Formats: sequence, C-alpha cells, structure tokens
Amino acid sequence: MGILGTELATGRELDWLIFTTRTGKPWARTNVHTALTRLATTAGISKPMSSHVLRHTHATLALELGVPLHHLQDSPGHADPRTTRRYDHSRRRLANSSAHTVGQLFD
Repeated sequence: MGILGTELATGRELDWLIFTTRTGKPWARTNVHTALTRLATTAGISKPMSSHVLRHTHATLALELGVPLHHLQDSPGHADPRTTRRYDHSRRRLANSSAHTVGQLFD
C-alpha cells in the first residue's frame, strides 16, 4: 500500500489523495480490489470481497438508519430510484438476520 495523504497537483489547486500507490499515483480499481481481498483474508472472511460489496453495505445500513431513499440515491450515484430501491429488499433480509440481531448487543 502506498503513502497516506499525498498531494496531487490538478492544475487548479492541490488535492489530497487518501490512498496512493508507492509511486504516489492515485489508486486504481485493481488496487482497491487487492487491498479489500487482503483485508478480508486477514479478517478470516472467505466470501469474495469487492468495492461493490462495500457500496451495498453502505446503502443497506443507511436505509436501516432511516436515510430516505431519495437521499441515498445520490450517494451511490444512481440515476434511477428503482436501482436504489433494490437495497431496501436487502435491508429486510438484514433485519431478519441472526448475526445482525446479535451485533445489536454491542451498540
């Protein structure tokens, strides 16, 4: 993994990159996938991990916390609200999950 907090000159101003490669370049999709896979393996998670899984988790938990669907739609960049509405079905499955119920003990 690369340097944390590297400045990137964009022509307008300096932007801060949170994740960079060892050469200081912004992470590409493959860098994200590699990091997530390594983290999942280290954590003992055997299911495939991807950035989409994180987006899905964010949307599901946001709905669980009461974020209105039309507000959530902007976060993942969905043009069609029907795409975002799919996460609402996942939320119902989450609510019925024994792991989710047990996890609430630690809130």
